[in-house]
Amino acid sequence: MSEFWLISAPGDKENLQALERMNTVTSKSNLSYNTKFAIPDFKVGTLDSLVGLSDELGKLDTFAESLIKRMTQSVVDVMEDSKGKVQENLLANGVDLTSFVTHFEWDMAKYPAKQPLVSVVDTLAKQLTQIETDLKSRIASYNVLKTNLENLEKKSTGNLFTRTLSDIVSKEDFVLDSEYLITLLVIVPKSSYAQWQKTYESLSDMVVPRSTKLIAEDNEGGLFTVTLFRKVINDFKVKAKENKFTVREFYYDEKEIKREREEMTRLLSDKKQQYQTSCVALKKGSATYRDHKVKVTPLGNPARPAAGQTDRDRESEGEGEGPLLRWLKVNFSEAFIAWIHIKALRVFVESVLRYGLPVNFQAVLLQPHKKSATKRLREVLNSVFRHLDEVAAASILDASVEIPGLQLSNQDYFPYVYFHIDLSLLD
Repeated sequence: MSEFWLISAPGDKENLQALERMNTVTSKSNLSYNTKFAIPDFKVGTLDSLVGLSDELGKLDTFAESLIKRMTQSVVDVMEDSKGKVQENLLANGVDLTSFVTHFEWDMAKYPAKQPLVSVVDTLAKQLTQIETDLKSRIASYNVLKTNLENLEKKSTGNLFTRTLSDIVSKEDFVLDSEYLITLLVIVPKSSYAQWQKTYESLSDMVVPRSTKLIAEDNEGGLFTVTLFRKVINDFKVKAKENKFTVREFYYDEKEIKREREEMTRLLSDKKQQYQTSCVALKKGSATYRDHKVKVTPLGNPARPAAGQTDRDRESEGEGEGPLLRWLKVNFSEAFIAWIHIKALRVFVESVLRYGLPVNFQAVLLQPHKKSATKRLREVLNSVFRHLDEVAAASILDASVEIPGLQLSNQDYFPYVYFHIDLSLLD
């Protein structure tokens, strides 16, 4: 599953034993895969400031997740001809999203933990806002290009009554530069071909004999040329309409036809340049974890995939990719990394508010093995940590129990700190 539960419990002896008990039960029952989630020691500040940050981080979390989903959809749209390769381009720091989350390490260079929490949150908010601004601008430009191309393509795929004729006719089909003669294009129903051949010369005076030629067909009829004197154009059109022949209003202009063809070629080229097939291989390595404050036996010890190159390195080397796809890949990675850092901050802030000072808690990431196991997993967590909040634990089993003074609905509140991470971005 691509679903994760990020929880925390106090770091005292009783709760560390509870965490180990949870790990044992979930492992034996094959309910979830558990790893420690390393969070640095932040400057706490005042509890009042933490309450304000809790609300701000909740909004920022929602915004970041929404932005990531919009960027994912943009990658899908740009890679319309290669949708099977979309997942390959949704990476975080060069590795797949699941690996990044399960091997999360706080980026001290981007978000220094020694700064006040409000400064760290402000940095994240500004980064995500800038990405959203750039995304809107780039996608708007791409959509204009796409719409213009679609309009031109519609012109070239309609029937003979509506489609452009620049890719059908040629200079040789027309009498050009004549003061007296002109070549018209007439649409004739397939069932009336014989009638056309018999009558077109007599539909009006001054029609050039044997001047008709079939130059194109569709399911309904054919496009014929006919040459006549300019002075009888209106009379010919009236007589043609009476016989259910339709004169297309088209006059051969070599410059206009060349311009239209060049425009189609340019738009096709511009659209293609926004995306070119690219496969990014996942790089693997190993590393170790830091615990937060209290040292405990690791809950699982997977090898960490190496981050490899930075996003800036990958952006500069993506020579085979179009600019829009390359930008989406790099900035999706940046936005996703920021989102998981926001989750880490929320765990820290909520844990301090819930468990108090001094800061002493352990964060754990649980990945349920299957959807059907989530109910049982919740029961195990409730059983192990019900001592943290008896009322909240009881309310999970009995929805009729109200938690005094709690503004959240019962389904959002548990005895332990809990946040949900869903990586099903393509669903």
